[in-house]
Amino acid sequence: MFIHFFAELRAAKVPVSLREYLMLMQAMEADLAESRVEDFYYLSRAALVKDETNLDKFDQVFGATFKGLQSLSDAVEEAEIPEEWLKKLAEKFLTDEEKAQIEALGGFDKLMETLQKRLTEQKDRHQGGNKWIGTAGTSPFGAYGYNPEGVRIGQHESRHRRAVKVWDKREFKDLDGSVELGTRNLKVALRRLRQFARTGSADELDLSGTIRNTAHKGYLDIKMRPERHNAVKVLLFFDVGGSMDDHVKICEELFSAVHTEFKHLEYFYFHNCLYENVWKDNARRHNEKIPTWDLLHKFGSDYKIIFVGDAAMSPYEVSHPGGSVEHWNKEAGSVWLSRIQDVYDKVVWLNPTPERHWDYTYSIGIIKELMQERMFPLTLEGIDEAMRALMR
Repeated sequence: MFIHFFAELRAAKVPVSLREYLMLMQAMEADLAESRVEDFYYLSRAALVKDETNLDKFDQVFGATFKGLQSLSDAVEEAEIPEEWLKKLAEKFLTDEEKAQIEALGGFDKLMETLQKRLTEQKDRHQGGNKWIGTAGTSPFGAYGYNPEGVRIGQHESRHRRAVKVWDKREFKDLDGSVELGTRNLKVALRRLRQFARTGSADELDLSGTIRNTAHKGYLDIKMRPERHNAVKVLLFFDVGGSMDDHVKICEELFSAVHTEFKHLEYFYFHNCLYENVWKDNARRHNEKIPTWDLLHKFGSDYKIIFVGDAAMSPYEVSHPGGSVEHWNKEAGSVWLSRIQDVYDKVVWLNPTPERHWDYTYSIGIIKELMQERMFPLTLEGIDEAMRALMR
């Protein structure tokens, strides 16, 4: 029951750590609560609640967990800590005031230089500090802690989304092209990007031509013509993984819609910003990379380019060589975005983040400027505006 109580507090967004839970268990072993539920309430509140704004949440969880319990002896169980908890030991939870007091090292180059130094100097495991590579601290390097800018090492998933680089290999999923729910309106918005032409083999009956020829010649003269297709050519680049996991549903709906609207469509994946490689299959993205240079030479300048991404990243990923969160890129992301626009006149960026929130993320402003203000929200109105921009 105690572990369940701890888990419910975490689910209610009360920032309790494993260290505090273990401290509470030690207090229980010392019989500080004397087996009375009321005493345990005050003891656990003192041990687990650090901010009075969380008292109401704590009371709600406590009441739901220990409702009807008369004595703590009824709730005693073997307090086994799951192995994965022991591996990471604790997560660092800080108030906004505490976070504001933690300073970044001072730039991407300084961060990389310091990491290299720590790798050569460090010999032992560290936890809770502000310097070494470790866990649950305020160091820029490690896992389950907090720092305004750092390198994430050995952590399963993102928590604060402040990492400049991620040391660990991550797995992304392809977008599902069979999604149909919600795609109808997207198709309507995309239809503004249309230039019909008849190309290919003559396999469609030309009824008016057949009637005209038959009347003119006096006998049945069947006339065929090529099928009429949307002649617009589109290169579509999807940002996947990281913060884009929050937008998978709308991206899958868009992915389904474009497949039916454009006959000449090629799509590729990237992460955060465009660099020297893209890929088609997220499961094999490390082994089957496609050089971006090849795309610039393979697809003609008459293609329309659509980027889909939230543009939420470290500014270094756009401005610095080596700034990519996952690999050491030789050239900055801004260089590749400029190259795309040098080859293709029609380029837009669709952003699934609500437009009212764009000003809160510095990197969105950078990407928008690089796109020459051609960034549009991933809404029906935004898609409509983007299609207009591509047709001008």
